Amino acid sequence: MESDAAARAALLATLDLLDSPAEEEFDRITRLLARVLDVPIALVSLIDTDRQWFKSRVGLDISETPLAVSFCVHAVAADAPLVVNDARQDRRFADNPLVLGAPFIRFYAGVPIHAGNGAALGTLCAIGRHPRELQADELQVLHDLAYIVERELIYRESSRNVRQVIHHSDELVRESQSRLKITFEQAAVGIALVEPDGRWQRVNARLCSIIGYSESELMRLTFQDITHPADLQTDLHLLERLIRQDIPHYTLEKRYIHKDGHPVWINLTVALIRKAGGEPHYFIAIIEDIQSRKDTEEALAALRHQLEMRVQERTLELSQTNERLAVALHQGQLASRTLAAREAELMAILRNAPDAYISMDDGGRVTEWNRQAEVMLGWERSEAIGQPLDLLIVPEALREAHRHGLQRYLRTGVAKVINQRVELSALRRDGSELPVEIRITALPGENGQLFCAFITDITERKRLQSFLLAQALRDPLTGLPNRRALLERLPEAVARAKRSGQALAVLFIDLDGFKAINDRLGHQSGDAVLQQFAQRVGTCIRRSDTLARLAGDEFVVLLEGMADPEQDPAQVARKILAVAAEPFGLGEGVQGRIGASIGIAVYRRGDLEDSDLLLKTADERMYRAKAEGKGQAWMAANSREPFVKLNNSDDSI
Repeated sequence: MESDAAARAALLATLDLLDSPAEEEFDRITRLLARVLDVPIALVSLIDTDRQWFKSRVGLDISETPLAVSFCVHAVAADAPLVVNDARQDRRFADNPLVLGAPFIRFYAGVPIHAGNGAALGTLCAIGRHPRELQADELQVLHDLAYIVERELIYRESSRNVRQVIHHSDELVRESQSRLKITFEQAAVGIALVEPDGRWQRVNARLCSIIGYSESELMRLTFQDITHPADLQTDLHLLERLIRQDIPHYTLEKRYIHKDGHPVWINLTVALIRKAGGEPHYFIAIIEDIQSRKDTEEALAALRHQLEMRVQERTLELSQTNERLAVALHQGQLASRTLAAREAELMAILRNAPDAYISMDDGGRVTEWNRQAEVMLGWERSEAIGQPLDLLIVPEALREAHRHGLQRYLRTGVAKVINQRVELSALRRDGSELPVEIRITALPGENGQLFCAFITDITERKRLQSFLLAQALRDPLTGLPNRRALLERLPEAVARAKRSGQALAVLFIDLDGFKAINDRLGHQSGDAVLQQFAQRVGTCIRRSDTLARLAGDEFVVLLEGMADPEQDPAQVARKILAVAAEPFGLGEGVQGRIGASIGIAVYRRGDLEDSDLLLKTADERMYRAKAEGKGQAWMAANSREPFVKLNNSDDSI
C-alpha cells in the first residue's frame, strides 16, 4: 500500500495537478454532476501521501482534508465505486468529523479515476447532506463523468510526454532515440509522420488500433483516404495555412473512417517539420481517440432531451387533467350521488398532484390548497383556506395589480393570464420569493366564478438559463467577458456617458512578443501568459471598469465615469505597460517577457462616435503604437509622439 501511495504521488507530481489553479475542464464536470444528481457538493479529489486535495469543487470552501477523514481513500483503496446511503449508519464513517460537523455528510457516491497505467489517482464524487438511494441511471452518469475526467488526465499525461519529445534539444533527441522509439510505439495516443502529399511516412500501433488498419494496409493509403468527406476541406485548409506559415500548428476535432466503415471521432494536432531551406519536410500528427467522449456527450444530450420531453409530457398531462377536472366538476352538479364520488376522486388527485394546486372564489379567497402547495409555499391547508390569496402568495408590489386584474375579469370577462402559461414570482410564508409558472382556468360555479391554478416551481429552469447565458458571455481561458459581452456593454456605456456627461475611454491592447512565446514554448505557456496578463490588468483598473478578451492576445479595457479624459487613460495605460513588461512565470523556472501596444479612443459628451466607431478607432491607434516601436500607447491620430511610452523602468507621457 505504501509503495502504491508513493507511486501515485509521484505520478500526480509529474502531471502538475496538486495545488494547481482551478480549470474549466474539471469545473464544468463537477457543476454538471451537481446539477444532474441534485447534490450540494461535487468534487474531483486527488489522493496524496497524507491528504486528499480537490482539483475541482462545487459547494465546498476547503481545498483539502487529511486522509484519516477521507471517504474517497476507501474507494481508491478498493479501486471500486463507493456508495454510502447514510453515513451515520455506516460504522466506517459514523464518528467521522465531516459527518458530525461541517459539511455534515450523509450521502456519498464516488467512482475512482485512473491514470494511463491503470493506477487509481482519486475519485469523482457527489456528496449530499441528507440520506438517499442512488439510482442505477444516476450511478451510470457518475461513471460516465468520471470516465471523462480519466480521459482528460490520460490525455494530459500523454500530451506531456509527446511535448517533451517534440521540444527536446537535438542532443537530447540523439541520446534518447531508443526511448523515443518506445514512446512512439507505445504512446497512449496515435502518432504519425505524414508526407506533404498526405502519404503516411511512419505510424504507431495506437493509430492503427484507432482506425482498424494494420501498418502495412495504412501505408498504402493517404490521410485523405481515411478522413470523413465532411471534415476533409477543413483539414486541408489548415494544412495550407500551416505550409504558408500563417499558423505554427493546429488542433481540430474531426472524423476518420474506420476500416469497417463507421466514423471515429479523433482530436488531431499537427505540426510541420521543415527542411534546412524552409521547404516542407513532413508533418507530425498526434491523434487522440475521443469517440468515447463524443458518445458520452451524445448520451448526456439524449438524457437531457429525454428529461425535457418528460417534463413537457407531464405538463401537457397536467393541463389535460385540469381541463378534465373542470368539465367533471361542472357535469357533477347534475347528480348528487355521482357528484360526491367524483369530488372525492378529484380531490385525491389534486391533493397528491406533483404541482401546487390552488383554487379561489371570485372574492379572491382560497377554497382549495393541496399538499404540494403546502410544501412549496409553506402554509398549511388549514391556515390557507378562507384567506385572501394575494396576502398569502402575491408579492406586495404586485398585489394591487392582482386585485385590479381580478375585478376587471369579473366585469368584462377579459384577462391576460386566464388559460395562459405565465411566469412570475410567488411569495413564501418565510417572506422569500421563488419563480413559478402558473396556469389559471376560470370556471362558473353556483356562487360565482371559481379560479383553478396549477403552480410549478421553475427555480432550476431559471438557474440553468442564467448559467447558460453567463457561459455564452465568458472567455473560457481567462474568465473575462468575451467579444460578445463587450459588444453588448459598450453601447450601454456610451448611452450612460451621454446621459451623465462624463467621458469614457476604450483601450485596445495587443501583446508584443506573444507569438514568439507561443511558437517557442507552446500553447500551454501562451495560455499561462494570457491568464497572468489578465490578472495583472485587473489590478490596474477599478471594479466599475470592464476588461474583456476579444480573441488571441487582444484585450479591451472600458473606462467609465472619467473625471479627466486626458490623465485618467494615461494613468491606466502607464500601469498596463508596466505590468506587461514584468517577467511572466511559465513553470519549472522558465520566464517569458512580452510587452504591450495600446490604442486609446475617448468619447466625450456631444461626440458623434458610436460604440463601433470607438472600438475601430482604438484598434487603428493600437496599430499606430505597434508601428512606432511598441511598448507605448497612442490616442491622438495626428500626434507625432506617443500618448504614453514605457522606457526601461521610467514611464513618460
